[in-house]
Amino acid sequence: MPLPPPLHLHLRRHLLPALALAALCSGASAEAWPAKPIRVIVPFPPGGGTDIIARESTQKVAAATGWTFVIDNKPGAGGNLGVDAVAKSPADGYTLVLGQTSNLAINATLYAKMPYDSQKDLSPIVLLANAPLVMVTGMGTPHKTLADAVTAAKARPDALNFASPGNGTVAHLTGELFQKAAGIRTQHVPYKGAAQALTDVISGNVDLYMASVPTLLGQIRQGKLRPLAVTSAKRVDDLPNVPTINESGYKGFDAVTWFGLLAPAGTPKEVIAKLNAEFNKALRQADLRKKLEDEGADAAGGTPDQFAALIRTEVQRWGGVVKESGARVD
Repeated sequence: MPLPPPLHLHLRRHLLPALALAALCSGASAEAWPAKPIRVIVPFPPGGGTDIIARESTQKVAAATGWTFVIDNKPGAGGNLGVDAVAKSPADGYTLVLGQTSNLAINATLYAKMPYDSQKDLSPIVLLANAPLVMVTGMGTPHKTLADAVTAAKARPDALNFASPGNGTVAHLTGELFQKAAGIRTQHVPYKGAAQALTDVISGNVDLYMASVPTLLGQIRQGKLRPLAVTSAKRVDDLPNVPTINESGYKGFDAVTWFGLLAPAGTPKEVIAKLNAEFNKALRQADLRKKLEDEGADAAGGTPDQFAALIRTEVQRWGGVVKESGARVD
């Protein structure tokens, strides 16, 4: 009676065809991606800047490729809930997140405990847009320029108040950056969103306020708010007569909110590459660029590696600002 083949030969004989078939199927599925709708989680409520950027950019890509995108708004915990849901999703390219400065760079230091690591648990796909902030004051204040506000703050340290849409927001921390650059101190007044803050700055109860350009553009155009400076390195098309902080005597000042698309860590590189290529194509189209500009944002683009490098740099930058400001969320 012949002896059976050695165990390793037996396994090799049966496993190799199976592995070859699996590899073939894997390659075929990668080539066929996407075979179903792609869910994009927006970690904020509908109607805000992040939501609009997600919808406009995915609609443009969908029109060009025939892919189907489903926007899923999942707000909460400063955007952490939505980002965490994606970080813990299957890495198959069918669940993405539209992240931004707060939940990818600031919250890591601001929150006592984070459910995810933005640099380890996510795969950057593409930077979609940048949006500057604008510092404003009420029309009834004596501050006609940024220099006027700085002079008043230096004359009376801690007497002026500075409002933001919330503790630890990009607007709050950009204000802290500016105060450090200008050598002034003001009293920070955090609001829970923009509505009440707008009422108070228009009425004169607040001396200075900073928020995104889209949030304040309507009131500025209506003559209810006086813009003092924008935070980006270059002027904003919607506010061409408003100087930048950089050109107002604070060289190198540049702080914006940025928005980008990410997938769970481990998502196949081929899928990341496909997404990156199509969104870059969309961002080069004049109509999408115009829609983003109407929202106070500039179209970006670039490679996944460039986006990853930006996140690394911004985590370090904003982490330092958070620590200096003393802002904390438990």
